[in-house]
Amino acid sequence: MTRHIVGRIGFYTLIAVLMAFFTVPLLWLAAAPFTSDPTYEVSLPDFTFTNFQAILEHPYALGSLYNSLLLAVGTAVLVVLLAALAAYALSRVRIPGRDALLYALLLLSSIITGTAAMVPLFQLAVELNLIDSQLGLILILTGGLLPAAIFMLKDFMDSTPKSYEESARVFGASPLQIVGHVVVPLVRPGLATIGVWAIANVWGNFLMPYLLLSDIEKQPGAVIMFTLYTEGGQANLPLLSTFGLLYSVPVVLMYLFVSKKYGFRFHGGIKR
Repeated sequence: MTRHIVGRIGFYTLIAVLMAFFTVPLLWLAAAPFTSDPTYEVSLPDFTFTNFQAILEHPYALGSLYNSLLLAVGTAVLVVLLAALAAYALSRVRIPGRDALLYALLLLSSIITGTAAMVPLFQLAVELNLIDSQLGLILILTGGLLPAAIFMLKDFMDSTPKSYEESARVFGASPLQIVGHVVVPLVRPGLATIGVWAIANVWGNFLMPYLLLSDIEKQPGAVIMFTLYTEGGQANLPLLSTFGLLYSVPVVLMYLFVSKKYGFRFHGGIKR
């Protein structure tokens, strides 16, 4: 009995420590932007908006948020579209070595990350004149996310009853009409999950935009945040905390909206 009580106390103590570890930075991020002279300690704010005014006066802060939105949405649209078509084809067409191909793509995309492939990707971008091009960056980011997206969406496609598609064919529906009017509505939660996953990956990506975009007016917020330091190399806490709060709000709102409307799950289709 005593051992059980001690174990429970230790368990709840560990949970409390872990919660504090993740909660304290969030509390700092929520309070520091409204503090006139924030420090690294969490304290009650004095509810000033001078930090927000300074961010609005920054020449590249708001523009970088637009660039982040452009890159994230553009990549997500391409990833969802191409992954849906590829996953549907792999789910419905029986080809030798299909499952092995999927696992190989997933394994290679996990082992050879964007950081490891940075040199050949940079050389490819130079050869195709895609350096300092947001479109080129979107294509590169899309290529990196596609294998995992296809792997996840295929499970949704496999769970969709083929009888629905056969009924649509009886009434003369074309393959594209079947995909658009039958399959897509059934796997919509999966598409939403992949879209949010792609946006989150691109939104916080620093290395690729930093290396491929030299024009500061095209750089996203993850790169501009790196410049919010004083001349002595110290973090400009008022600007950094305020920009960090603004930078995190769109992703949080997107997650809440999609989670409420569709929910998040990595197994799909409908119940049979």
